[in-house]
Amino acid sequence: MTTTKKFALLAILGTLLGTSLTACNTVEGAGQDVQAGGRAMERSADNVQKKM
Repeated sequence: MTTTKKFALLAILGTLLGTSLTACNTVEGAGQDVQAGGRAMERSADNVQKKM
């Protein structure tokens, strides 16, 4: 196996390992981001209603 192929294989394996180890945190973080976005939209809508 050539050095380039070994490097590519190690890079792919490292990426897969890193992704699998952080998957739970990523999903939880995405949920928090969506929730924060919803709160921001709700505040914005409340502000618009107060101005009417």
